[in-house]
Amino acid sequence: MAKILIADDDPILVELVRFRLEGAGYQVLEATDGQQAIEAVKTERPDLIVLDSMMPLLSGREVLLYLQKNTATKDIPVIMLTARSGESDIVSAIRSGASDYLTKPFIPQELLVRIEKLLTLVT
Repeated sequence: MAKILIADDDPILVELVRFRLEGAGYQVLEATDGQQAIEAVKTERPDLIVLDSMMPLLSGREVLLYLQKNTATKDIPVIMLTARSGESDIVSAIRSGASDYLTKPFIPQELLVRIEKLLTLVT
């Protein structure tokens, strides 16, 4: 069973994604800010991260940069799930190490399919 970290400061979104992921058989971890996300990565080593770009303490971009700097974490797939839909936001996230990018509002089933695909590629 894959372990997925949801890093987002919106509790309603986290609950929605948690419900869908657990229903699909995934183990779910949560972080409500960028610092918690980094701590969860250090202690839990998730198989994939669903990451918001706008969070307290550290932004999603800062989390991505941290992950890319560390050999132990640079290969963890990251799906950005954010309200930021500008071209520069998307390009910057992909260049910073994001594996995929979805904008809010999103289709939960699409997120699940993207997660399945990324996990298949890394196993």
